[in-house]
Amino acid sequence: MSTPVHDDPLSKERSHLAASRSALRAMREDVESLDITDVTANWVNAAVLESQIEQRIKALADLSETPLFFGRLDYLHAPGAEQAEGGEGERFYVGRRHVHDADGDPMVIDWRAPVSQPFYRASKKDPQDVSLRRRFGYTGGDLTAYEDEHLLDPAEAATTSRLLQQEIERPRVGPMRDIVATIQPEQDEIVRAGLSGSVCVQGGPGTGKTAVGLHRVAYLLYAHRERLARTGTLVIGPNRSFLHYIEQVLPALGELAVRQATVDDLVAHVEVRGTDEAATAVIKGDARMAEVLRRALYSHVTPPAEGVVVVRGSRRWRVPVYEVEEIVRELLARDIRYGAAREALPQRIAHAVLVQMERAGEAPDDRTQNAVARDAAVKALVKSVWPQVDPAKLVLRLLADADFLAEHAEGVLTEDEQKAVLWVKPARSVKSAKWSPADAVLIDEATDLIERTHSLGHVVLDEAQDLSPMQYRAVGRRCTTGSATVLGDLAQGTTPWATRSWAQALGHLGKGDAVVEELTAGFRVPTDVIAYASRLLPHIAPGLTPVASIRENPGFFDIRTAPGGAADVLAACRELLEREGSVGLIAADARVPELAAALAAAGIGHVGPGEETTHATRLTLVPASLAKGLEYDYVVLDEPQAVVDGEPDERTGLRRLYVCLTRAVSGLIVTHATGLPQQLA
Repeated sequence: MSTPVHDDPLSKERSHLAASRSALRAMREDVESLDITDVTANWVNAAVLESQIEQRIKALADLSETPLFFGRLDYLHAPGAEQAEGGEGERFYVGRRHVHDADGDPMVIDWRAPVSQPFYRASKKDPQDVSLRRRFGYTGGDLTAYEDEHLLDPAEAATTSRLLQQEIERPRVGPMRDIVATIQPEQDEIVRAGLSGSVCVQGGPGTGKTAVGLHRVAYLLYAHRERLARTGTLVIGPNRSFLHYIEQVLPALGELAVRQATVDDLVAHVEVRGTDEAATAVIKGDARMAEVLRRALYSHVTPPAEGVVVVRGSRRWRVPVYEVEEIVRELLARDIRYGAAREALPQRIAHAVLVQMERAGEAPDDRTQNAVARDAAVKALVKSVWPQVDPAKLVLRLLADADFLAEHAEGVLTEDEQKAVLWVKPARSVKSAKWSPADAVLIDEATDLIERTHSLGHVVLDEAQDLSPMQYRAVGRRCTTGSATVLGDLAQGTTPWATRSWAQALGHLGKGDAVVEELTAGFRVPTDVIAYASRLLPHIAPGLTPVASIRENPGFFDIRTAPGGAADVLAACRELLEREGSVGLIAADARVPELAAALAAAGIGHVGPGEETTHATRLTLVPASLAKGLEYDYVVLDEPQAVVDGEPDERTGLRRLYVCLTRAVSGLIVTHATGLPQQLA
């Protein structure tokens, strides 16, 4: 006997989904129909309001392939009410955004709302007054399954959610997607940490640290929207390919106003056209350079040779040299920027003149003081004592003038280090100089010494382990009055200046009091793959805890010799393309042109990192140097030894290899014509 439609739970849930989509559509139509003609005072207000309405309309978009809700909570009692005998419970559907009906009653609750938190945290041991937690399974945007946990039923054993595992392992094509349906309790604690404190997340491959950081931004924007709307938020990634890969996560959660950038974007004061040797870049990236720059900048302040005479009408007012010296000493002693002190100097001199005027029986006011501060004699004195300094010209002189560098690096940099950072062929001007990325960071430091950098409310820094101390300082300047979420894995540091400890890194960032959390449960990388890659940990990061995969499916993993070279590599790619999902072919940078030509000759379509895959073209050819942070359902890793040999030293090469080995979500084929690195034996 078949179950009547009105008694079928799946049919009921589908009806609620349809009703929720209709309600969301009505919410969007309500916003689209707003008439602001008579509610704005001027065209500026109208433009601002129109922009806000456009953003709201975008945030209310119903993405057909994205489930509107993914879970349901049945509370034993109404949340917040006294849990008395016979109290009436409530039911909430948990989704990516809030949806209400025409009467304002909620049909879907935002996953960030306090009432949604037990969906991620409740358990048999701590049910948090939830009698039932229901998870939903989808195919595309269609609700196809559900799964219940009766948290208050002692007879029901705790089991791993089948739908949760399926969602984690679901094949992907295109950019990174959100993980709101699969956030784990330890991840949720980090996501919902308060805005006032900074958090550092150490997480191995597949632990979801990037997703945690992005969802933390979304949560903070929900919980502190007005404050962050004023102060701003920023997500910093290692490169453009990575930013393109993650750029759809926040919009899918309804957050459209978060800026994304690389560290190079932040410090783009000059055009970068040059590169440094690794040893030179390490010195330029050392935090000691901040002291060299500070000394060089303040060397421009010189004691006055004489006092100043200000003529006002028929009177002459003289500020003696010793008084000017005292004013300069006081300004140097104060912890204010070079530029701010320079602006204060004429006002302080003018104040000294006003004191004399008052003693003589005059009654000067603020206008008089400002007029004195603008006096030609005062301006000439300020120019000679506290001249303007261009930050790029300051760095140019340090890198081009050996004597100037030696004077201000004495006791800070050794003679050999000074020689390493000096240009072989000094540039004549800022525009003609072939600035390197490390030089641009130095200019940013000098700029901040002169004028304070604007601080944001919250900054997320991903793949942080690859930053130099000076780069950490550059990021830290952007959140001096705000907080930060730092994400990284010490084992994946592949720069010569890679972070050795989070304590040191957070000190350079100016967030020494940040809480360090470690994620060790692997959700994205299959068991056999992470176990194989973890053979490298004793050689690249001996103190780190290996990632333990919680995946029930061990995944597909194979190591193959490739005597046929590129032909065998392409055969592996064809094999994986027969499966559902995205495929990445990762190879040492030097081997990419050869493989690209072979793919083209074989008629196998592919894209590069940062380019969006489609169902027709699911293969991405990835240079090893750009693999960090990216994920593919299946990966072919070409010639591991070539990946190691492509780096300046073995330790960095093994770290690069560790990154490349851990990009697969469902399966990995390692191909090699030469021998494998002995550390993988």
